[in-house]
Amino acid sequence: MPGKNAKAESDGFSAEERAAMKERAAELRAEGRRGAKKADELQALLDSVAKMAPDDRVLAEHVHLTVTATAPDLSPKTWYGMPAYTNADGKVVVFFQNSGKFNYRYSTLGFQDAANLDDGDLWPVSYALQKWSVVVEKKVGELVKAAVS
Repeated sequence: MPGKNAKAESDGFSAEERAAMKERAAELRAEGRRGAKKADELQALLDSVAKMAPDDRVLAEHVHLTVTATAPDLSPKTWYGMPAYTNADGKVVVFFQNSGKFNYRYSTLGFQDAANLDDGDLWPVSYALQKWSVVVEKKVGELVKAAVS
């Protein structure tokens, strides 16, 4: 998990994490057509994250690590050029919108209607993200876990 590696905490993905993601993409491509599509979608997500401003990139990388660790059944892809994660039906469950996308003062973690966050007649589906911390990581993990439950 993020946070155990000081380098990852300050700079985003460590060299080991980047290598592991490249290995996973190669494994997916080796699975054939469907695996190649997943690998291409993962690569597109990683490329979109790499283009972000440093502060946004660190947040996006931590979101990616947390989502994929908490909900490994979600598939990474880009959605309107932003990192997103889809369920088995191909519906976006959760996405990350970097602050630079629309010149906002904060990045956003958002959930689509495929997320199971319902709580009565009113519930939040979008959260502002400014800095990553252990508390933020825990909350994001809880939200993603609920969203896929």
